[in-house]
Amino acid sequence: MPVARTGYGGPARRTRPPTRSRRSLTALVAVAGMLFSSTLAAVPVSARPTHGGPPEQLAAQVLTWTAGNDVTAYASAPATAVPGPATLVFENSAATGNTSGMQHTLTFETGDPTYNQDVDVNILADPFDANGGRWSVDVVLTPGTYRYFCAIPGHGLMNGILVVSDETGDDTTPPTVTASLSGPRDDDGAYLGTATVTLTATDDDSGVDTIEYSLDAAAYTDYTAPVTVNEPGQHTVDYRATDLAGNTSDAGSVTFQVVTPPDPDTVAPTVSATVSGAQGDDGAYLGTATVTLTATDDDSGVDTIEYSLDAAAYTDYTAPVTVNRPGRHTVSYRATDNAGNTSDPASVTFTIVTGGGDPQCPVLDTRAVVWLGTVNSGVPNRQVGPGCTINNLIASERLWHNHQEFMQHVRAVVKDLRQRGVVSQPERVTLIEAASSSGVGKSDAHTGYHSILSRSGSSFDQWEHVGSGGFTRNADGSITSRPVAGLGLLWFPIRTYGDFSLKLQWRDDAPGDARANSGVFVRFPAVHQHPDEPRPEWVAIKYGHEVQILDSPTGDRYKTGSVYGFDGVDLDGAAVTSKGTWNDYEIRVVGQHYSIFRNGELVNEFVNTPGLVFDPPRADDPGGAGRQRAEGYLGLQVHGAGDIVSFRNIRVAPLTP
Repeated sequence: MPVARTGYGGPARRTRPPTRSRRSLTALVAVAGMLFSSTLAAVPVSARPTHGGPPEQLAAQVLTWTAGNDVTAYASAPATAVPGPATLVFENSAATGNTSGMQHTLTFETGDPTYNQDVDVNILADPFDANGGRWSVDVVLTPGTYRYFCAIPGHGLMNGILVVSDETGDDTTPPTVTASLSGPRDDDGAYLGTATVTLTATDDDSGVDTIEYSLDAAAYTDYTAPVTVNEPGQHTVDYRATDLAGNTSDAGSVTFQVVTPPDPDTVAPTVSATVSGAQGDDGAYLGTATVTLTATDDDSGVDTIEYSLDAAAYTDYTAPVTVNRPGRHTVSYRATDNAGNTSDPASVTFTIVTGGGDPQCPVLDTRAVVWLGTVNSGVPNRQVGPGCTINNLIASERLWHNHQEFMQHVRAVVKDLRQRGVVSQPERVTLIEAASSSGVGKSDAHTGYHSILSRSGSSFDQWEHVGSGGFTRNADGSITSRPVAGLGLLWFPIRTYGDFSLKLQWRDDAPGDARANSGVFVRFPAVHQHPDEPRPEWVAIKYGHEVQILDSPTGDRYKTGSVYGFDGVDLDGAAVTSKGTWNDYEIRVVGQHYSIFRNGELVNEFVNTPGLVFDPPRADDPGGAGRQRAEGYLGLQVHGAGDIVSFRNIRVAPLTP
């Protein structure tokens, strides 16, 4: 027999069927208990059969559930009720659509605190049971939400919510309806070829029943999807909505014009290129050249601009392209408009030469503003003469003996710049004040640097080695690579750095006459669990930049100061020192602009643009596009068994562009 329990008092009253039916029902309950013992509890006697007609209403409200052949939903179920006594009726019979004899239950949730738990109902109804599958039970409902479901295995999708609320009052408020228009438009606001009207209605009481619309005063029709109008001319769409309580909103309307679209755009955009930068007398660019692309399209408008540097694959142009690798270069470019027309490729060719064209400035400093140590003066870094800039002349990265010496130098330089008209009087004052506050020539404590590898053993403990080899800490606090074959990486996992100045000292300790190969990695992502590279040491190689250390006249063409794979420095430009000499290295990164100083002298400048390609080619290398992150980690390279190198005194200062 069905199971029905209530949390209020004793069992609800039960009307007993005739004796023979009761024995038959008892047998049915026994079978049901064996079949569903894991789902249905013991069989209390709080449910009663209803014989054909309406139930004997013992409560203020009657709520009826029905079921049929479907195992995914009840055939009907109430959604709301009011607090107080209620008679729950559950019918699963041929009359409610059950032609298969399938059993169902009406079970109220009592184990989830999300829902009311004070009504314990579990009715099993069978079209062939003693009461023809129709049962009822009296309960008392309280305000809140009840969850009900069918407990028959495989019928779990049969569930729902009964909301009990003591709010009263009829819904007399009609729905709210809005209309929105979409489609391509001309400058006058008319829709080109087609306009789409989308209607939306809301009703916070009984809910929306229907939305209707009328196009150009035609009869109202049901709205089931956005209305598309493509006939040229002025049009009006009227609309209204009706809620489940029968309230209909006042009609709203939207008026618009559709015009015949112009002839298709078949003309490609026009693209032009300009090259800028400091040039020598022969027209070659000194150290770096910047290519700016501009595209116009008078019809559908420009969609994309693309470029290719030195026959590499085309890439999207999003900012001027800076090229700083010495040699002859060609930038090809094209543009596509919104109609899909692509211009024929065009190109511009230019030559970059090393050095600034002035013996005083062998490498042109192309930073955008003048820096005094870690202080950004804000003064533009203008060109001075044929091959120097203000940064070249101030040379705040040089190894100054003291702050006074640096200040004397700055005052002399800016006085000359003022006399030559390179800077204004306010800029002259700004540069002197920035130099004074920079602390250049003073200890690290006065210049904003913090140590990440000092004489302290605890500082070395903060680093992590991955890959082959490793480093040994020496008594003086320096670290020396171990003579182990294979590539390895010692990285500083404590934090990432955005724009920064990294200072350190390194020494070539390779055995015999050999020269050590090593490098400093910057701006790489975390090395563990990288989605595209399982080898931690290779994450830095492929997704960061390596500033090379190599003073050998033979071997790899990338010498000290090179940005490996992208911007080479030859041996003459590497400012080579004798083996066993401690070298000062400073790597400054602001945005995607890299400056590398060796022993206080600028040896390389590099701008990391997306179109750069790793050279020599490496199939899985992401190029400049894969190295565009704005911050990353720092690390030191172990290159191989014979590449013995030592490092010490590593410190970092943040830079504010």
